[in-house]
Amino acid sequence: LSELGSESAKIKAMGIMDKLSTDKTVKVLNILEKNIQDGAKLSTLLNHNNDTEDEERLWRDLIMERVTKSADACLTAINIMTSPNMPKAVYIEDVIERVIQYTKFHLQNTLYPQYDPVYRVDPHGGGVLSSKAKRAKCSTHKQRVIVMLYNRVCDIVSSLSELLEIQLLTDTTILQVSSMGITPFFVENVSELQLCAIKLVTAVSNF
Repeated sequence: LSELGSESAKIKAMGIMDKLSTDKTVKVLNILEKNIQDGAKLSTLLNHNNDTEDEERLWRDLIMERVTKSADACLTAINIMTSPNMPKAVYIEDVIERVIQYTKFHLQNTLYPQYDPVYRVDPHGGGVLSSKAKRAKCSTHKQRVIVMLYNRVCDIVSSLSELLEIQLLTDTTILQVSSMGITPFFVENVSELQLCAIKLVTAVSNF
């Protein structure tokens, strides 16, 4: 999926995505939706108190692998839809909604808590997850994965603004996109995301 994301970006830049068979492209989008769905609601911040540090690290790595895979699927789907001269059949509402659902969930539940301590609340009611003990459990490997996910989500948000300029979306979807575009301005340490959000909010206002 990572390779597919990279290749789809190249094909989009070359402007030849529309040369592919529409039927095959639609099939690919439907398969991508299943992969997006797989990681759309996976929480990466759950803390199993009974687990050892090694068990928790392995569990988190597995979850992050699925979440990252879903991000690659989102990017591939958006690259296809925002390529020049694409047929109407590729703008599948379910796929678009799934991409937005995935992005909103992981901004709120994965990325904001990592970048801004205000969002770092223990789901078990144990207070803010910013103690030295909790920080120590965050391996450098996990941090690299988080940064990689953050960059992918920035690309997704930026590409969604392109999609708004191409395809009419439902009012409900526009409301979802609007909140996604506004929230980053209330979060610290996400300047790259805020730049992408400016594009998204501008696209919504021109809708």
